[in-house]
Amino acid sequence: MKATITTHPDRTMNTSDSVQSVSSSSFFQPTLIKKKELAKRLSVSTRSIDVWVSKRMIPYIQITPRFYLYEFDAVFAALKKHYQVDARP
Repeated sequence: MKATITTHPDRTMNTSDSVQSVSSSSFFQPTLIKKKELAKRLSVSTRSIDVWVSKRMIPYIQITPRFYLYEFDAVFAALKKHYQVDARP
């Protein structure tokens, strides 16, 4: 079974697609979390996560048709960009 990685709302990449080689010293392994943990960290409901996924507002990795994993920093950055949150005082 192939996992599908969604990194941009308009682009989807299968794990079988070609991947550019990266030197091992610069390789970064993101920490993936489940929906319940993501909802807890963002202080929102799991239903909110489902809505954002269905609208393709946040990046996710689809493991099976009903199981997704998320990288917190990428999701947080996507939400900040979508809701135009500015960190300046």
